[in-house]
Amino acid sequence: MLQRTMTAHKVKSSGTTGAVMAFESRSKSDLDPISFYQTTPGANVVALRQSPKPESDARDAANPPVASMPVGGALKRAFDIMGAAGALLFFAPLMLVISALLSLEGGPVFFAHKRIGFGGKSFGCLKFRSMIVDAEAKLEEYLAANPDARAQWRRERKLDNDPRITRLGKILRVTSLDELPQFINVLKGEMSLVGPRPITRDEAGYYGEKFTHYLACRPGITGAWQVSGRSDTSYNQRVDLDATYALGHSVMIDMDILFRTAKVVLERTGAK
Repeated sequence: MLQRTMTAHKVKSSGTTGAVMAFESRSKSDLDPISFYQTTPGANVVALRQSPKPESDARDAANPPVASMPVGGALKRAFDIMGAAGALLFFAPLMLVISALLSLEGGPVFFAHKRIGFGGKSFGCLKFRSMIVDAEAKLEEYLAANPDARAQWRRERKLDNDPRITRLGKILRVTSLDELPQFINVLKGEMSLVGPRPITRDEAGYYGEKFTHYLACRPGITGAWQVSGRSDTSYNQRVDLDATYALGHSVMIDMDILFRTAKVVLERTGAK
C-alpha cells in the first residue's frame, strides 16, 4: 500500500497531466490512494489492476493468446446493452434535432467509417456527419499542398485545422455529440461503452505487437485515452493506453472512466 501511495504522490508532484499506473492487486482499498489523486485538478490518472502473476503477465504481453470472447465477457456486454439502450432513449429528442439540422445542410445525416472491431472484424463506426460530402478528396488536396499538415497527419492521424469539418460539425465534435449514434453500434455488439479507440486498417501498423491487445476488445465510445487528454495525447500514448486497458480491465475501471468522461465532455478537455 505504501509503495502505491508513493507512486501516486510522485505522479501528482511531477506536474504531469496524465498517467497510467498498473498494479497487481484486485482490492478496491489498494486503489483508494489512486482515487484521491484522480480528483486532483489537472491530473488525469488511470489506475489499472493486473493479475498478481508478473511472469505470466510478461509472457502474455509479448505473445497474447487469440481471444475467444471480448474483454469483459458477458457481464460487460449486459452492462453495454443496458447503458446504450438508456442513452438512446434519453438522447432521442436531441438526436432528432441534430438529424434535422444536418438534413438542411444537404448530404447524409450519418457517416459510417470502416473501423476494426473485436477479432479483426470490420464494422461501420457511426457518427453524425461533421465533414463536407467530398471529405476524402479534400483531404488529399489539402495534404498535397501543405507539407506541415501532411507531416502531422502521418504522425498523429489528425489535423489541428482540418478543412473538411463544417461549422455545425465543429460544434458536434467539440461537444462530442457527433458520437451519439455509436450507441447503436453498442447495441449491435460492434462496440462497447468503454474500450480502445476504434481504429482504421491504416492505423493497425502503428500498434505493433500491441495490436493483439486491441483485437481482444470491442472498441469503445470512450476509454482511457478519452479521459487522458483526448486530442492532446500523442498517438503512441493512445496505443499504450489501449493496451494497458485490455490487460487490466475491470467493471470498476469502466465505471470510473464513464464518470470521468462526463466531466471531460462537460469541460471540453482536449476537444478539437
